[in-house]
Amino acid sequence: MKRVLPRRRIGALAALAAGTLVLTGCSAGDLGSSDSGSGTTITFLADNSDASLKTAEALATAFNGRNTGVTVKVETRPQGGEGDNLVKTRLATGDMTDVFMYNSGSLFQALKPEQNLAPIDDQPYVGSLDGTFKTTVSAGGKLYGVPFGGATGGGMLYNKAVYARLGLQVPKTWADFMANNSKIKAAGVAPVIQTYQDTWTSQVITLADFHNVSAAQSDFAEQYTAGKAKFATTPAALKSFQKLQDVRDAGYLTSDFASTKLEAGIKHLADGTGAHYPMLTFAVGTLVGQSPDKVKDVGFFALPGDDASKNGLTVWEPAGIFIPKTTNGAKLDGARKFLTFVASKDGCDTIAKATTPFGPFLVKGCTLPADVAAPIKDMQPYFDSGANSPALEFLSPVKGPSLEQITVEVGSGIRKAADGAALYDQDVKKQAQQLGLPGW
Repeated sequence: MKRVLPRRRIGALAALAAGTLVLTGCSAGDLGSSDSGSGTTITFLADNSDASLKTAEALATAFNGRNTGVTVKVETRPQGGEGDNLVKTRLATGDMTDVFMYNSGSLFQALKPEQNLAPIDDQPYVGSLDGTFKTTVSAGGKLYGVPFGGATGGGMLYNKAVYARLGLQVPKTWADFMANNSKIKAAGVAPVIQTYQDTWTSQVITLADFHNVSAAQSDFAEQYTAGKAKFATTPAALKSFQKLQDVRDAGYLTSDFASTKLEAGIKHLADGTGAHYPMLTFAVGTLVGQSPDKVKDVGFFALPGDDASKNGLTVWEPAGIFIPKTTNGAKLDGARKFLTFVASKDGCDTIAKATTPFGPFLVKGCTLPADVAAPIKDMQPYFDSGANSPALEFLSPVKGPSLEQITVEVGSGIRKAADGAALYDQDVKKQAQQLGLPGW
């Protein structure tokens, strides 16, 4: 959203609007600088969002303080499409910085990693990296990146005080979730908060359901990208739209769902006037800012599916840090040393101090701060057990631009789930054809 608001969709539920090129910690003349009198200087390119910049600068400062002979300087780029084009252009012209931060998943694949990036499979920390994350920064059997921060989860924020009062258990199946909603409604509390004034939030149930889709059909992402699997004709994928219809048809939504924005939805949850809020965990930052005294009353669980034994979390993976093939000699040694630091407990601790974690770190041995909010702690078991899957957008470049409008219609009762899924299949077809993908 990088932090995956959906490019005003959800792929961005992290990436924010594009800015202008800014150089931090170096002047234009420093770009591509070689060994200095005090050792080797390497440049590190990150996007200019507040969170990314704070993280990049903190990592550089901490690394520089621990090492002699190698100095990391941070350079920034715009976010969004402008930044994407800049990264691709610099890679294509051989003018990329010595290391750079960029999206994992399908956008990473668009960088032609086998052609443009240096693999890191031989580095000592590779075995400590989360296996799911590694799939999103690999190509041709080679690994290319380390995580730039922690994961973000998609599922249900819920009011633990309401659950405790009503004696409810965290559900692992959709049937149990709907049964909880029935009891919650009978107690006079709105079971499900929706905030369709911020239309992108309408997508969360559909997108966060992907772990369940993948559990039912493990090759769905591959078949979907090839134009063979569709939401409307794949039963497990159709349920991702049906769940939106289910909660609306049952009368479980907050009465103001059509006119409410994210901040008001978080207030509903914190105050206990709503019990569940389908959301990504980055919104915990809003909870902490608005209702610090209520944070203890809020928890998180993965979107339930059909089979409790396959219950798991859909994850928005963090960006990665990569080394271009143009980095060589002493600079390559320095870049590898920097990535080793990032993929260490010291690196994780540095990131945790620089920004508020939205989910667990993806490096073994790294732990969340003891005072992290409860919903973030609730994500850890899904990683410890391996019960998590990347969101579809990390496995496929196919995402239609109209999903948030379609999910508003389905979630509002304007359109049935089957019709919404079929309409979305038409929407993604146009985008896939624009990308020139075979099979469409």
